[in-house]
Amino acid sequence: MIEPTPLQVTLETVRFWAIVVLLGLGVFFTLVSTIGVLRLPDIYARAHTASQTDTLGAGFALAGVALAFGWQHAAVYTVLLLFFVFITNPTAAHAIARSAAETGVEPILAEEGETDDATAETEGENR
Repeated sequence: MIEPTPLQVTLETVRFWAIVVLLGLGVFFTLVSTIGVLRLPDIYARAHTASQTDTLGAGFALAGVALAFGWQHAAVYTVLLLFFVFITNPTAAHAIARSAAETGVEPILAEEGETDDATAETEGENR
């Protein structure tokens, strides 16, 4: 059996931690996207956060998977999937926002100088 050299051990350690960091960033940005979709007020803001952070999260996760596969056919397919996600996620979000605009969905806008607390107070007075 051939003993690995210290350089090979170091490169494998760096590769392992690069995979961990990429997957961690992927999970983080996907979590941020999920929270944004749940918390944001209207379809336009939700489509924006879904297209931006979800694409970034999927990109980091797929890059980590490709790095974990190494030089195999599966890594090539993973990179192709990564490019597919980069093209389709923003396109789908744009199509959703455009469809909402064409059907007359108005964005929820805050008035200038108004805070969330002031909005809640005035809504309570009007009821």
